[in-house]
This record gives sequence, C-alpha cells and structure tokens, in this order.
Amino acid sequence: MFFPPRLAPLVFAVLMSLYMVSLMTFVITWVNTGLSEGFTGRWWRAFYIAWPIAFALILVGAPRLQRLAAMLIRRPPGQG
Repeated sequence: MFFPPRLAPLVFAVLMSLYMVSLMTFVITWVNTGLSEGFTGRWWRAFYIAWPIAFALILVGAPRLQRLAAMLIRRPPGQG
C-alpha cells in the first residue's frame, strides 16, 4: 500500500508514534510492574492512553524539531 506524498507527515507521525509508544510503554510497564501475570493488559492500557498523545505531539512537533535540528547542524565551510 502506498500513500500520496502529501500524506507523508501523517504517515511519519503514525509510524513514529507506534514505534516509540510501543517500546516505551513496554519498557516502563516492565520496569514498574515486572513481567508478571496481567502484564499484557497493563501494557495495553498504557499504550492506548499514550498513543494518541504521542501521535498528536509528533504530528505538531516533528516539523519544528526538524527545522531546529537543521539549524543546529554545522555545515562544512563553503556549503550552504
């Protein structure tokens, strides 16, 4: 499945938020409660609470952070 280029920011936000929230909620749930009985349910609850927040933050923040990163990158003399 391919998406038109105009949807690139949205596709990026979905993929990045799924990736980050999956890993972060897994690790934090594991650290806080261990891999004991009911872990999957605790992880899933943390995930579905965190994902919409992360998605919105990435959708809004990524363009600004990309511009900031570009400003912080030192270019070699004679370029750009």
